[in-house]
Amino acid sequence: MWALERALLRGFPSAAESRRGKPSELDAAGSESLLQLHFEGNYEAILLSEVIQDVFTTLMMTEEKIDTYLEKLIVAYLDCSAADADNVERQRLIFLLGVGSLQLFVQSNWTGPPVHLQPQDFLPSSLLHQFCEPKALCTAVLSMLVLDGESVYNLTSLPILLMLARVILVHSRHKLAAIQTLPWWTLRYVNIHQQLLEERSPELFALAQSCIEQVTNLETLFTSDECWHLAVQFHLECAYTFLNYYEYKNAKKHFNAAKDITKLQINLTGALGKRTRFQEKHVAQLILDVQREDDVLLSHHELSPAPTALENLTKNYDLSDDTLLNEIKLADADQYQLPDLCAEELAVILGVCIDFQKNNPIHKLTEEELLAFTSALADQFEDKKTLVSERMKIFYSCQVSPHWAIERQLASLLFELGCTRSALQIFEKLEMWEAVVICYERAGQHGKAEEVLRRELEKKETPGLYCLLGDVLKDHQYYDKAWELSKHRSARSQRSKGLLYLRNKEFRECVECFERSVKINPMQLGVWFSLGCAYLALEGYDGAAKAFQRCVTLEPENAEAWNNLSTAYIRLKQKIQAFRTLQEALKCNYEHWQIWENYLVTSTDIGEFSEAIKAYHRLMDLQEKYKDVQVLNILVRAVVDGIADRKGEVATGLKGKLQELFGRVTSRVTGDAEIWRLYARLCGNGQSDNPEDTEKSLQYLTKAHKCEMQSANWEKDISSFKEFVKGAIELAHVAIKCSKNKSNHQGALQILSSARLNLHGLSSKAKQLFTDATSSEVSSELVDEVTAMDSMIAELQEMSNQLRNQC
Repeated sequence: MWALERALLRGFPSAAESRRGKPSELDAAGSESLLQLHFEGNYEAILLSEVIQDVFTTLMMTEEKIDTYLEKLIVAYLDCSAADADNVERQRLIFLLGVGSLQLFVQSNWTGPPVHLQPQDFLPSSLLHQFCEPKALCTAVLSMLVLDGESVYNLTSLPILLMLARVILVHSRHKLAAIQTLPWWTLRYVNIHQQLLEERSPELFALAQSCIEQVTNLETLFTSDECWHLAVQFHLECAYTFLNYYEYKNAKKHFNAAKDITKLQINLTGALGKRTRFQEKHVAQLILDVQREDDVLLSHHELSPAPTALENLTKNYDLSDDTLLNEIKLADADQYQLPDLCAEELAVILGVCIDFQKNNPIHKLTEEELLAFTSALADQFEDKKTLVSERMKIFYSCQVSPHWAIERQLASLLFELGCTRSALQIFEKLEMWEAVVICYERAGQHGKAEEVLRRELEKKETPGLYCLLGDVLKDHQYYDKAWELSKHRSARSQRSKGLLYLRNKEFRECVECFERSVKINPMQLGVWFSLGCAYLALEGYDGAAKAFQRCVTLEPENAEAWNNLSTAYIRLKQKIQAFRTLQEALKCNYEHWQIWENYLVTSTDIGEFSEAIKAYHRLMDLQEKYKDVQVLNILVRAVVDGIADRKGEVATGLKGKLQELFGRVTSRVTGDAEIWRLYARLCGNGQSDNPEDTEKSLQYLTKAHKCEMQSANWEKDISSFKEFVKGAIELAHVAIKCSKNKSNHQGALQILSSARLNLHGLSSKAKQLFTDATSSEVSSELVDEVTAMDSMIAELQEMSNQLRNQC
């Protein structure tokens, strides 16, 4: 590997590399000189250097697109040399030009201070003559940076620099075979370009995956002991890339790899401390505990960026709250003292924190606290005291937001705090018209929102402005104008039009728009989800399954998408797929009771009886009095009849678990007769040879009978009365069997007397309610039941008399 390529990745050379790479008079104007400018953070000087200006005069401009011309220019310069040594030097120069352009673009839009270089200062006049003004060049370049139908932020500073970096690091990379670290810088370009786009770009993601694979194969970069700093940076950059494209598992893998290299143990833990000024006792506080494994100190600390001087950092303002302390005061502060951490180790801690935040409920700071942080960050961009080289330290390992995104956050916070005018001023300065519209809409000034958009459209018609006007007026014609203006390349216009159709429940038209949008850009998570919902409404379950499958591919942690995917599979009669899908949904959201209910029903349906019992328990955790009699009925039948489950195992073995579930259900739902009857059936319904089960059956049937008696319907008509009598006679039979198992005659006598009195009351009720007034006879429909009751009463009386005689 070219020794100083590693120094370029790091941002500074080691002492040995500085001695080895010191430029001589012969090559002072060559690659070593440009490399030194990189280390100094003087990226403007790279573009203005004589050697780079020679590159821009290789070809005369012809009437063609800027990116095509720049690519031909680069290739022509690289092809000029016949000697191998000279060709390698030219590759280095072009590579350093590409990296310098990317770094200067980052300075101009991310780290600051503002760049005053203009395109006309370094580009050939032949390229600029076709544009009447610099703004026209900027507009043309921005349109070329549009990928997968997703527009670029229109106030991006010096986009020509990103274009130049793209031409070199992407389009011309086949010509830069001598540069071993080229794919890593291409990955860095991808991360920067993606942050300019409205949605994720599949093209950039594919390029990022290719770059990660190529860098991983650079064995010397990861095996050498002195390169652990770079290995940590690479894993962090990969993690943020995957995080951005919803690849959470891959992101976590790289965050863990970075943590393992640094041998840090990072844990959230509790420690006694005080948080308020007037707190007398120490109470548990949540803190981050960071320790090194076995107190191992990693080698080559001189290869980590030196800490930035305090005077060059953003000022730390105290909270100065009347109640809260500026920081937690721990009872034993020494125990949780942070070790002396280098820049890469601090970046690892930040990465672990961001990964935790992405995968857990967000605990937000108050608006006032966020406002303080954000204001400081926004001010720091304009501050010229801090050197560019200081600002660029491990920049790519920390996922810093561009300065306009920080200002947008500042404006949003101001708006949330009620400072609407201040927020609008910032949004209008940033030309973030969507945010301006939202401000006016929330303030109830709908007319003002339309006025602003029409004013901007008079200046220049863009697809984005027409989409916003369509959002405000809820009118399809403006989305159609945006579609035509973009030459059918605006994913946003079809997305917005589809959402309007969706709100109006015009699902067929909505599906057509969403399909067009995802065809242009397949990485729109929200559109895939809405498309799936529209297909479900149309009963197009194949389409719904495909849409939700794309959702969970993009974001595997999306529980709602997994749940909806299972619904589609159920409707398609693919119940095993639905079951597996619901398992994934529950991994994402363990607290969502609707998902658990779907899981319960699906598990029961496919014969996963053990999982169904587990799901029922979880539903009772989430909803205290949850009940599903139909599911309980199926589970009891499976256990009692010995039905085989999905794996072919007989369900009888689940009797104990099911009895435990019924015990829990009946302790909360006490008034459902059907549940009590099912519980009795599970215990043998009085037909078991086990006396204990027979007694339980009697107990549960008695409770079922009482529940039925308390309902107001059983005595209203003959058919209901007959069913009730049938249950009472069944109860009497179980009472007889239970009494025979009793060794205590007094207990047996009590059981028989209770059953006899119950039947006697029912018999009297039947004769009272259903006797014909003319003939004074019980209705013919109830004669058999009354006769059976009287016979059973006589039998119970006889048994009671026998027991009394034995006492």
